[in-house]
Amino acid sequence: MALRKAALSRKSRAAVKARVKNNEITIDDVLALAKSDPFIAKMKVSELLESIPGVGKIRAAGMMERFGISATRRIQGLGVKQTADLVTEFAGKSEPLSRGKLIVLSGPGGVGKSTVAIRLREVSDFWVSVSATTRSPRVGEIEGVDYYFFSDERFDQGISTDEFLEWASFAGARYGTPRKGVEEALVQGRNVLLEIEVEGAFQVKAHSKEAILVFLQPPSWEHLVARLEARGSDTPERRAHRLELAQNEMAAAKEFDLVFVNDEVENVVARLVSLATH
Repeated sequence: MALRKAALSRKSRAAVKARVKNNEITIDDVLALAKSDPFIAKMKVSELLESIPGVGKIRAAGMMERFGISATRRIQGLGVKQTADLVTEFAGKSEPLSRGKLIVLSGPGGVGKSTVAIRLREVSDFWVSVSATTRSPRVGEIEGVDYYFFSDERFDQGISTDEFLEWASFAGARYGTPRKGVEEALVQGRNVLLEIEVEGAFQVKAHSKEAILVFLQPPSWEHLVARLEARGSDTPERRAHRLELAQNEMAAAKEFDLVFVNDEVENVVARLVSLATH
C-alpha cells in the first residue's frame, strides 16, 4: 500500500509539473490545487519553481532565499506572506513569452565548453542545441541526444537549403547546427545555448545578429596546454596541431561580445544564466 501511494504521489506531481512547464497552468493554480490534493501539498517548493519555464535550479534557489523559504519547504508549509510573494512574482507570466536569447559559447579546444554546456542544461531551462554530423556514432551515443547523424547526401541537402546556422569540417567529418530547432526554441521564449567552435560562432553571428558571442578562456595558457596534453588518445603530431589551432582561436577572443574565464564551471554557468535573464 505504501509503495502504491508513493508511486501515485510521484505520478501526480510529475503531471502537474509537466503542465506548469507547458504553460497550461500557473503557479497560482498549483497553490490552489494543493489545498485539496495532499500529493501536491507535499511537493517541494523548489520542484514547483524549477518546473516553471525560464527558472531552473539557480533562479529557484535565489528566489526562495529572497522570500525566506527553506530549501526543504513543501507547498503545504508555505506561510501567507511567502505564498503571496510567489503569486506576485509570477503574476501575468502566463501571457505570451518574449523571444528568448541566443547565446553562442565558443573558445579553444580543451577549454571546457562541453562541461559548461552539460552543467547549464542540468541547472537551468536553457535549450542546448544538438548538432548534426556526418561521422558515425560512437559507442553509447544516441541519435537526437548527442548528435543527429546525417549521411553525406543528407548533409549536402541541408547546406543547399540553408538548413544550418553554421557548419564546418573537422577530422574528416562535417558538423552543423540545425536552424529549425534553434528558431522554434527562441520563439517559445526559451534561451538557447550553442556550444560551437570559433569559426562557427562567426557564421552564426552573420546569420543572426541577435546572437551574443561568449568566448570561454582558460585561466592561463599553461592550464590549457596541460589539459590538451592530458588527452592520452592524441598522437604527438595531433597534439601539436591542437596547440597551434588553440593559439589562433585565443587570438579571436577580442572579436567576441564577452569573454568569460573558465576558473570554475559553476561561476561560468551562473554568468550565462545571468546574461540570459537580464
